[in-house]
Amino acid sequence: QDEQIDWEKPVLSQAEIEQKIKEYNSQINSNLFMSLNKDGSYTGFIKLQLKLIRPVSVPASKKPPSIQDMKKAPRSQAVKRRTSFYLPKDTVKHLHIISRTRASEVIEALLRKFMVVDNPRKFALFERAEKDDQAPPAGRGQEDQPLRLRLLAGPSEKALSFVLKENETGEVNWDAFSMPELHNFLRILQREEEEHVRQILQKYTRCRQQLQEALTARTPG
Repeated sequence: QDEQIDWEKPVLSQAEIEQKIKEYNSQINSNLFMSLNKDGSYTGFIKLQLKLIRPVSVPASKKPPSIQDMKKAPRSQAVKRRTSFYLPKDTVKHLHIISRTRASEVIEALLRKFMVVDNPRKFALFERAEKDDQAPPAGRGQEDQPLRLRLLAGPSEKALSFVLKENETGEVNWDAFSMPELHNFLRILQREEEEHVRQILQKYTRCRQQLQEALTARTPG
């Protein structure tokens, strides 16, 4: 389950950070090492999964970016025309960041890579940890530093990874969306409804067949 709960996080001294980085790198099974910088900061990788349900807005004059061909575009660039585009669901990225990078900055950087022009506040960074792992409790917030949480949790991605989702902190302000986006949402809801109905019909068809088989088996010849 993706957690959005704030926890108290320990403050590490420089010596403790250095020791934890050594322990982290000694346990890792890939080349995604952490590196300590001369100014006391450190760099490393976080695993981030996209789990967006709704389409995002990209410039209409641009070709929607693919995972293989992502280009940077300044968020300050004026965008007069927009089109909606589905980012590939469950896409996983390993991002190389520095320890002082905040969650809000990770979101903004990721949106720039995909040329998404939506307000970054529409999105939130969640933590994911498997319940069986003894991961230290970690918080989620716009000012949290994901790489610091990664260091505290250790190198196991089962203990901690990150998920980008819609920021569902309240009622959706539909007035903030354009007409094409609203039409897209209606199409999404229709497809979801049709798929849900199909699954229900399939479930009850199987149940009916099983009941008929059971009745046939018990009917005297």
